Amino acid sequence: MQEKKEKISVYFIVPASTGISPSQRFRFEQYLILLKEQGIRYRVSGFYTENGWKTIFTRGNYVKKAFIVLRGVGKRFIDLFRLAPFRLIYIHREALPLGPPFFEWFMSRVLRKKIIYDFDDSIWIPAISKYNKRAIYFKNFGKVAKICRWSFKVSVGNRYLAEYASRFNRNVYIVPTVVDTEAVHNKMQVHQTQHPAIGWTGTFSTLPYLDIVMPVLKELQETNDFDLVVIAETDPILPLKNYTFVKWKRETEAEDLLRFHIGLMPLYDDAISQGKCGFKAIQYMSLGIPAIVSPVGVNSEIVDNQVNGFVSDSNTDWKENLLFLLKNAEVRQKMGMSARKKIEDSYSVKSSFPLFLGLLSKDQDPAKKYS
Repeated sequence: MQEKKEKISVYFIVPASTGISPSQRFRFEQYLILLKEQGIRYRVSGFYTENGWKTIFTRGNYVKKAFIVLRGVGKRFIDLFRLAPFRLIYIHREALPLGPPFFEWFMSRVLRKKIIYDFDDSIWIPAISKYNKRAIYFKNFGKVAKICRWSFKVSVGNRYLAEYASRFNRNVYIVPTVVDTEAVHNKMQVHQTQHPAIGWTGTFSTLPYLDIVMPVLKELQETNDFDLVVIAETDPILPLKNYTFVKWKRETEAEDLLRFHIGLMPLYDDAISQGKCGFKAIQYMSLGIPAIVSPVGVNSEIVDNQVNGFVSDSNTDWKENLLFLLKNAEVRQKMGMSARKKIEDSYSVKSSFPLFLGLLSKDQDPAKKYS
């Protein structure tokens, strides 16, 4: 029987309304139009509205933030009355940003709903936004294990996360975080330029990773003509003589990445970094930009060393690999083409949609399970 005849219906319980959270956009929102084409009924319920999401990631405003959270809790109670027509509940990260997993427990144990639990970071490790440090007293990082136990299936972004989830659930699937190579990340960098740029993109929480390569970049700029371009929400104001900050905008994120000729993804080798899904490298490579990455977690699976980028384990590696690519436009072009193909084959919406659709099937597919 074909999937579209199974009358699949999915209720998405997620942190924010659609189009706001990067994690949501690249974990499942890109598939929504394809689900509709398959005749699959779905509804998305975000805890935060767009204004609420923006307010939460600002300093202060504690009264307003409390109201936003209470409003979100109210929405979750309303969700309980809307679940009846839906066969599957897809929960991305958590139903509530604070407190115990009451709603996950109620949905799975009382309403007897089948939950597909999805996460793409080491969210069981205590960490908190710098804008909401007091919230750590209300977080419940231990609930990740409980939700895994209660779930019909668990979907994660890499092997490290799968190893954790498989301690609590036998039905764990690796579905990579991907880009849309046909509608969004659909251009190729042209590397013939006299003034190449090295680039990095990320959020305020990942800015400290730039410290790993900053000494090398400073040294290289003393004798080489290149820009460092940083795309982020706030300007880190880096101590480099040729430095450009580009404020991140959802509408132009792919176009802005084409300012890069070499993409950076340095990481510290720790538990949080192990859980990352290599998305920076995926974005760069989808646009024909060679990536230079730390050998942490999934990075070494995404980047094939010396084929579509470089894996750098020391300052010497970073310096030699950066200098080599800065000096060789033809190599950048060749690696960029190889990088693009790797993403199309393994980390694109088109290549990964069958995996995502498999999550929604009634039965398990042992061939696609993590083991």
